[in-house]
Amino acid sequence: MRPNDLLEAEQRVKTAKGATFTRHMTLSDSLQPRIEALLGEKIASIAPVSGGDINRAFCLTGESRRRWFLKTNTDAAAALMFRREAQGLALLGASGVIRTPRVYGHGADETGNAFLLLSFVDSGPRSPLFWERFGRQLAALHSQTSAFFGFAHDNFIGRLPQSNRRCETWAEFYAQERLQPQMQLARQQGYLDKAAEQQLERLCRRLDVRCPNEPPALTHGDLWSGNFLCNAQGEPVLIDPAAAYAHREMDIAMSRLFGGFDARFYAAYQEAWPLAPGFEERIEIYQLYYLLVHVNLFGSGYESGVRRILKAQS
Repeated sequence: MRPNDLLEAEQRVKTAKGATFTRHMTLSDSLQPRIEALLGEKIASIAPVSGGDINRAFCLTGESRRRWFLKTNTDAAAALMFRREAQGLALLGASGVIRTPRVYGHGADETGNAFLLLSFVDSGPRSPLFWERFGRQLAALHSQTSAFFGFAHDNFIGRLPQSNRRCETWAEFYAQERLQPQMQLARQQGYLDKAAEQQLERLCRRLDVRCPNEPPALTHGDLWSGNFLCNAQGEPVLIDPAAAYAHREMDIAMSRLFGGFDARFYAAYQEAWPLAPGFEERIEIYQLYYLLVHVNLFGSGYESGVRRILKAQS
């Protein structure tokens, strides 16, 4: 194993004859002291948990029996990616309207193993008011505004860089900082074609009349069903943001792209802050960005969705 990999320990493993033996799982010699210094206590045990398709993820239990969530990644961009994720979580949490995990720290050890250390969110059953609360809280988050569309820094969506240059109008921001960079990347990777690029350009020239004029809204930026949790108190918790001040309809459109959100979520949002008329006719304009991202992350299986929207909307 590479020195920055996790070393296994204290896992009970069955042999072919049914006997068991115990191994221990520890962090590397360079990473574990960094983590324990941030926690202020020794790590008693480590268990792997689901962490998506980009990072390795673990539940750490301290000597006090408290638990934390740790992500690690050895990619060259991972340290910056974790830094941006931590900043996004902190900003969403600072809004005071919706829960996010607490950020304990992030960085990299001398071997290049980047990490992000968060509070561990204990899962629980969704309360009877879970979806209504989630919808109202998202509307309240979107009410946090800024003078410009964009963000103080660039960040990531998945493992893809996401530019957040500040713009005065949504049309300018969405075209130049979202749609066009993803189309360019798709073309560089051999996806789509010149005709699709031209269709996108025609759509971009019409964004100012297709999308309602609203103030910049603080958005999660990647709001699919895998990026929220229900904690032990039955409350929604946002994770893995790609935060920016964008059009609030982006979050609603992404939540609709792959499903997983209850009708009560949308009803509560609408009651708190109704969407402008005609959303159903323009929802695909916002979903186009996320489908382009999926083309660039996962390949040609998402091209047909992009082509269909471009044909319908351009």
